[in-house]
Amino acid sequence: MNAIAPEGYPFIAVFLLITGLVAVFVPLAAFIPFLLTAFMLYFFRDPDRKIPDGKNIFVSPADGKVILIKDVHESEHLNADMKEVSIFMSPFNVHVNRSPCDAKVKTVKHTEGRFMAAYKDDASVRNENIAMVLETKYGDILVRQVAGFVARRAVCRKNEGDILMRGERYGIIKFSSRLDIYLPKDIQIKVKIGDKVRAGETVLGSFDGI
Repeated sequence: MNAIAPEGYPFIAVFLLITGLVAVFVPLAAFIPFLLTAFMLYFFRDPDRKIPDGKNIFVSPADGKVILIKDVHESEHLNADMKEVSIFMSPFNVHVNRSPCDAKVKTVKHTEGRFMAAYKDDASVRNENIAMVLETKYGDILVRQVAGFVARRAVCRKNEGDILMRGERYGIIKFSSRLDIYLPKDIQIKVKIGDKVRAGETVLGSFDGI
């Protein structure tokens, strides 16, 4: 079932209003705002997802394409060696973000920044972003919502101390954007660069044999 993310209601309402006004005064031109209204309904869709069963797995927090997988030392929030996986979301992807695992929200930090293209390597640290540290049984991990050239607003619905279940919705990034996740360094990554992933469904990594 496709619901609508609540963050989309103001956009949909505005374009519906514009469509109605244009239809009254310039009927032939109403087709343009009508298409924009239809796109807003499409963009802010929030479909249900089938969350995979199984222990010791991390699911994708976002829909999109895997653009980066690498070993890093995350020094700003975790001060630990981690595996970073970055996912680029085009305007045609679902933009609702989901928790990669069962976790407790440890910190949420909003950082102002630029709005360069989200697929660029340094967009993660230079662009507007919201970083959420999650306390898990495997140690702390990090998910970072990164604004892009078009996406200038990320929304995190959770606060410090909140409990998340694997696949639970926790936020949204409006329009094209990027999401970075930092997983424990000894995890087995189950995706590769170029793979298409779905939030809450695609397994990004697991601890095999545990």
